[in-house]
Amino acid sequence: MNVAPIVTTAPATSTPAVDQHARKIAKAAHDFEAVLLNTLLGPLEKTFSTLPGKETDAVSDNYHSLGMQALASSLAAKGGVGIAAMIIKSLSKRDPAEAASQEKSPARGASLARPF
Repeated sequence: MNVAPIVTTAPATSTPAVDQHARKIAKAAHDFEAVLLNTLLGPLEKTFSTLPGKETDAVSDNYHSLGMQALASSLAAKGGVGIAAMIIKSLSKRDPAEAASQEKSPARGASLARPF
């Protein structure tokens, strides 16, 4: 018995601008979650990575900080704790075509006048 593979297609209303907007939302959401995870995990790492009575130097602190940033970014990219998914879902509820067109227009309250 041969079964044909399931092929999913994008909706007919999908345009490059809408796809680009969706990618921007996803990147911003994952970046936000990575920063949040780094903020939460950083103090834990400092607590458990040092031995009582041992002084730390700036080089090892920077090294541990870079490692924690990499860990937080990796966790967020793989789904993290679900914050990015909630942000993407919330921001994607808007009409994608409207959101893409708003990116091209000036921000609300922005002045079109030239600065002095």
